[in-house]
Amino acid sequence: MKCLVTGGAGFIGSNLAIELEAQGYDVIIVDNLFSGNKENLREFKGIFIKADIADPQFDIEEKIDAIFHEAAITDPRHPDDSETYQKNIEGFKNVIKLAKKNNAKLVYASTAGLYGNGYVPMEEGQEKDVLTSYGKSKWDMDLMAEKIASTIHIVGLRYFNVFGPKELHKGRPASMIYHLGKQMRQNEKPRLFKYGQQIRDYIYVKDAVTATIKALDAKSDVYNVGTGIGTSFIDLVQTINSVFGKKLEPEYFDMPYDAKSYQNNTQADIKKAETGLHFKAAWNLKDAITDYFAYLDKHGWDL
Repeated sequence: MKCLVTGGAGFIGSNLAIELEAQGYDVIIVDNLFSGNKENLREFKGIFIKADIADPQFDIEEKIDAIFHEAAITDPRHPDDSETYQKNIEGFKNVIKLAKKNNAKLVYASTAGLYGNGYVPMEEGQEKDVLTSYGKSKWDMDLMAEKIASTIHIVGLRYFNVFGPKELHKGRPASMIYHLGKQMRQNEKPRLFKYGQQIRDYIYVKDAVTATIKALDAKSDVYNVGTGIGTSFIDLVQTINSVFGKKLEPEYFDMPYDAKSYQNNTQADIKKAETGLHFKAAWNLKDAITDYFAYLDKHGWDL
């Protein structure tokens, strides 16, 4: 099977492309390197095409059987809201056109950010609370997908808080786990928003990739990709302390973001993913962090 991975030099995209190759798929990557990093593809042996999928002229001549659409401006605090929305929507339209042309299966990245500060655990069908232009673009993508779900195979994945190898190029938007780990390994006090009670559903990128590949065999719909477990920032610090064998206490500071644009809690309801994707996260948080930090020790904690 020949697969196209858009945004394949990015975080989830690069992990996905390399795993697809390992499983015997023929993989083509498209990335404009706006936020991706070619260094993420050192193990990749397939075709890399530098292109912007939001370009009106974007096309792939080769016959494609499946498209994994990971390309987007993903930083919810990107300084140009209109650019975030326009690039993400136009890119999605072009990918849909390509999927229809090839009669290809299409799996695309949505986001748990759509749930905002709604109730937890967050269910796919609950009322949305869109806080950012990034979230708005993903919600409109979900609505577009719903309209065409009877005509093509299209699956949306609402990733929760993914962390793991190949995220360093993201800089500030890289995971809390990376930033806290980097501080704590140097015996610096972990810095948290007052008072560390914010909650995240952290899912290891290896699990996220597994769910993404399983989506090829799921029915057209949208699914949460999380663990179903919420972990507070303060509990996360204690887990990282345990991994390092340290006893560092947090240093608290005032929340720098507008409360209206900050998501306090994320936790996935995973029932639909279990029945529709046949997916349940395999990695527990401590084991995943241990595995991730071993990777960083080997490959470096900085780009």
